[in-house]
Amino acid sequence: MPPARRRTSPEPAGKLPQQRSPAWSSAHAHHSVRAGASPTAATFHRRQLLLGLAVGALALGTGLSLQDPDTVPGHPIPAGGGTNPGAAQPAGAFAPSTPLAPITRVPAPRGVITALPGTGNLLALTVDDGTSSDVVAAYTKFCTDTGLRLTFFVNGANRSWTDNAPALRPLVESGQVLLANHTWSHPDITTLSRTAVHEEITRNDTFLRSTYGITGLPFFRPPYGHHNPTTDQVAADLGYPTTALWEGSLGDSSIITEDFLLGLARQWLQPQHIVIGHANHPAITHTYPQLLDIITQRRLRTVTLADVYTTPG
Repeated sequence: MPPARRRTSPEPAGKLPQQRSPAWSSAHAHHSVRAGASPTAATFHRRQLLLGLAVGALALGTGLSLQDPDTVPGHPIPAGGGTNPGAAQPAGAFAPSTPLAPITRVPAPRGVITALPGTGNLLALTVDDGTSSDVVAAYTKFCTDTGLRLTFFVNGANRSWTDNAPALRPLVESGQVLLANHTWSHPDITTLSRTAVHEEITRNDTFLRSTYGITGLPFFRPPYGHHNPTTDQVAADLGYPTTALWEGSLGDSSIITEDFLLGLARQWLQPQHIVIGHANHPAITHTYPQLLDIITQRRLRTVTLADVYTTPG
């Protein structure tokens, strides 16, 4: 595991992204705005058409196939409980027609991760919250159409995860999409009692089990990136010893312009990065063709966290 690399915060819309020191507060790196416009149905269908055209052009231009020849199971709950982290040979998005080299997974560490281990061309796109059912639906369609692999950090209190469960469940069962724990209702857990932190994590875990038949173990992302030794211990005691933070952000926890989002995407969609986005506002749904272009041109292989890390004993 390489030394932890720094997390960054989105700048206000209209300003260029700036480098930040490791001491920069994660409170600025992850805002959670709970409102925002949803894309209209007509706009969404037009975007789907443009996405289809873009994906086809990219595939023809680069010789890439959009079919995943292999998949990794998610975290189904086997008889007797526990988790099944799946096989060690996942296929990334836009997989070539020849088999991809297997990924040698490593044990999920106890403590914080901000980047993927080692060197290579892997990209872990992680998407938080889900305050908008329309945006979660658009992400689900995006993954279905392209084979993109990603990790959602779910707040079960948001209706989007129930509304979209029928469409999302097959992707979770195949392992193309991983669902992980982001607490039930997105509080700053460093302000809560141990009992309240325990309730936030266990209630969300119960939701994932009952709605999707999986568990998010061992990956936990504290809201706003705020955590301390006490919250880390509570999470670890509940089977979540790995605190999954990030190295770069798409800056879309609040309402931003599409151009601003794409500027951050160009900066942070890089090899071995864990990048945070949000399923809260529609800007991201209008940029899928451009994101595909960045990922494909850079020959990045998208992965879930379970593609890279095994579940501890």
